[in-house]
Amino acid sequence: MPFELFIGLRYLKAKRKSTFISLITLISVAGVALGVMALIIVLAVMTGFEEDLKEKILGTNAHIVVLNTSSGAIEDYRELEAKLKEFDGVLATTPFIYNQVMLSSGKNVSGVVLRGIDVQSDAKVTNLHKSIVQGNLRAIDDATAKTPGLVIGKELSKNLGVQVGDIVDVISPMGNITPFGMMPKLRHFQITGIFNTGMFEYDSTLAYVSLDEAQKFLGLGDVVTGIQLKVRDVYKTGELAKLINNQLGPGYRARDWMQMNKNILFALKTEKSVMFIILTLIVLVAAFGIASTLFMVVMEKTRDIAILKSMGATSRSIMRIFVFEGVIIGVLGTALGVLSGLLVALNLEPIVSLVQKVTGFELFSRDVYYLDHFPSLVIASDVVLISVTAVLISFAATLYPSWAASRMSPAEALRYE
Repeated sequence: MPFELFIGLRYLKAKRKSTFISLITLISVAGVALGVMALIIVLAVMTGFEEDLKEKILGTNAHIVVLNTSSGAIEDYRELEAKLKEFDGVLATTPFIYNQVMLSSGKNVSGVVLRGIDVQSDAKVTNLHKSIVQGNLRAIDDATAKTPGLVIGKELSKNLGVQVGDIVDVISPMGNITPFGMMPKLRHFQITGIFNTGMFEYDSTLAYVSLDEAQKFLGLGDVVTGIQLKVRDVYKTGELAKLINNQLGPGYRARDWMQMNKNILFALKTEKSVMFIILTLIVLVAAFGIASTLFMVVMEKTRDIAILKSMGATSRSIMRIFVFEGVIIGVLGTALGVLSGLLVALNLEPIVSLVQKVTGFELFSRDVYYLDHFPSLVIASDVVLISVTAVLISFAATLYPSWAASRMSPAEALRYE
């Protein structure tokens, strides 16, 4: 063991006359630990929310959507599907139709986006079939039913006051032309299923029917609005979308899920970065405590420094003694913070439930956030980044006090001893 490290460790052990310095040392360790723990917990929660949101977005939407920007409709969609499947990384495709309509239950009216889907191929691209909480999605494909089927979101069913089996009127503004002008088209649909994605925007504004029924009701013929794609790597969809745009030409446009939800994803990423910077200030404040501790240790150990220099210790060795002491405080605080942070982050849901039960205060409302659990996801790279940042800040806090100690003259130090 280097003698600088040995002396630094000895200085951390308080004598009876330096109890105050030891108390400040403990406070500095606790400050670093608190900052590291707060960083790990907050970033774990924000990462959990981000991943949960991505899962919900990808569960309802496809990874890439291909649209016809020139006419707004795709006539040769079967040939286009075959061409898209040839791209490397594309796993499955499904056609879809969407249009804005009105839904009326007799009591309430709501504007929604009507989507026509092919149930069999849609199940290979999206997770809509996994979101059904009542009824059956495949019932919309029943050609023998007297009334065509319709699947709506949980929030939309509450707004309209309808359940599975009820009849609603679907009204399209693009109706028939009469001598009196454009007359809206109306048709009865039966609710065959209710889905719950956990996203309020989707659950309150989306309604699904079969692709054939959407083509008939909207009078489109054998055309679709676009093609949805499922790809192998969801984080490389941007590159694949650019490749598809280049291959298909200017008449088509491929947009990936990140581009379609870039506002909310950018907001989450920015918020996470800002929270990291803000909570790092806690560690920075603790670093000032480390610097203060070292200044007081230097003042107390003036005689020791003079003796060490008289015995041949170099200024660099004196500086290392106090750098080691400060870094040990930082590493100890970081280690305690990582352990406590991981302990809380990995058991956050039962801890929140216990706090709510004891205090009676609802910290996390499932009705407000549309989540069935408290999201917390610990990423190893985040923990490493936090640990390295805390140790580097602690190291930086030791430089000036250590440099001041190394500049001390033995004659000046022993003059008043």
